[in-house]
Amino acid sequence: MSEKKGCIKCGHTEVGTKEIATSGTGLSKMFDIQHNHFKVVYCKNCGYSELYNKQSSTGSNLIDLFFG
Repeated sequence: MSEKKGCIKCGHTEVGTKEIATSGTGLSKMFDIQHNHFKVVYCKNCGYSELYNKQSSTGSNLIDLFFG
């Protein structure tokens, strides 16, 4: 069994991270209350992205999850 590292789409090994906030549904959407916070890990080559709940993970663990 070989262990592949890198983006699951293109194999590139350079990533970037960003943080985003989104509104939910119902009243939070109506009043534009952005209470959902996520960290985005993306491939710098092809742009493939994965979202992670910001409250549940740390940055280094996210990159490890992205690369498998």
